[in-house]
Amino acid sequence: MSNSDDRLDPLGPNTQLVRAGYDPFDYHGFINPPKVHASTVLFPDTQTMEWHGQKYTYATRGTPTTDALCNAVNELEGAAGTVLVPSGLAAVTVALLAYLSPGDHALIVDSVYGNVRQFCDTMLARFGIEIDYYNPAAGAEIEALFRPNTKLVHTEAPGSNTFEIQDIPAIAEVAHRHDAVVTMDNTWATPLYFKPLDFGVDVSIQASTKYPAGHADILMGTISANAKHWRKLKQANGALGFCGTPDDAYQVLRGLRTMGIRLERHQASALAVAKWLEAREDVARVLHPALSSFPGHDIWKRDFKGAGGVFSFVLATDRKQDFAPRAERFLDALSLFGLGYSWGGFQSLALVVDLSDRRVVQAPEEGPLIRLQIGLEDVSDLIADLERGFAAAAVV
Repeated sequence: MSNSDDRLDPLGPNTQLVRAGYDPFDYHGFINPPKVHASTVLFPDTQTMEWHGQKYTYATRGTPTTDALCNAVNELEGAAGTVLVPSGLAAVTVALLAYLSPGDHALIVDSVYGNVRQFCDTMLARFGIEIDYYNPAAGAEIEALFRPNTKLVHTEAPGSNTFEIQDIPAIAEVAHRHDAVVTMDNTWATPLYFKPLDFGVDVSIQASTKYPAGHADILMGTISANAKHWRKLKQANGALGFCGTPDDAYQVLRGLRTMGIRLERHQASALAVAKWLEAREDVARVLHPALSSFPGHDIWKRDFKGAGGVFSFVLATDRKQDFAPRAERFLDALSLFGLGYSWGGFQSLALVVDLSDRRVVQAPEEGPLIRLQIGLEDVSDLIADLERGFAAAAVV
């Protein structure tokens, strides 16, 4: 097998996914890496043990299996290094802990994943770290929120549940002038459709639970840093003792091999359903960045190569007191869409979104917000299922 470094042309994304992170001839030609189950690693002598003079020292610091996944993610992200942690939430919280200290100030996008907001308002507040939430549409205007002690800006694009697209290059340029670290939750797009480190982000975060694993049976997160910020991330993760298991790393690496073709299906089906919803009179708004009607569409089109399969819509309702019962009737009538958290797996999912914790951006007022994860089912079947939901919601 020829080494990819011998090629003059860059590999396409699906070819890269098939090959990234592991050379079969490093292990007798077997096409998948071995699953190395370990805690203790033996040393040949006391001097090697004292100076950690070998590649592996203890399983929390890596195994051949977890390294294969980290190497693949490094290649996809263009990162200096990657660490594995037990969940997507842990990936964000470890990143924040790596770069923030008591007395620091951080700017967190107001459309952030709700559990990250809870972490900021509780744990970081206990540690004496000040938090301000900012409008996801801020762009370069975010500079007005900077203080002398602002050390980090956390971004998430699209935003959780409302899918605002941020001007990441503009935010990163301002942050770096103030010597602040820029972190980004890039779970929706993955590095196939958006590479944060190429747009000025310092630390790229993914919930590998979602598209990389792809089958709703694994919890894992990855944190990937550029050369300037990798050492600090690695030290923090080592001190906290978080690590991904070999079995989960193996499953995520296996999921990566097909992530490109799965994403193509998720993207095409979601866009078809979104356009169908947009044409309905009982839908007030569809929140999908790939729709030309979406407020952040131009930035999405400028920076992103594709779209994920998750978006929201506002179920049109005349009276606020009808929001909850109408959403409940809609969801309970669905049979193909499962009612469940998370996304990125093969089955379509639906839930009603609570935006009561937003500080800066107001929730839609035309009706309840329904989030859909479009899975791998046939679009015609999904639309028929949504039709049943709308029929039930219309019953007075």
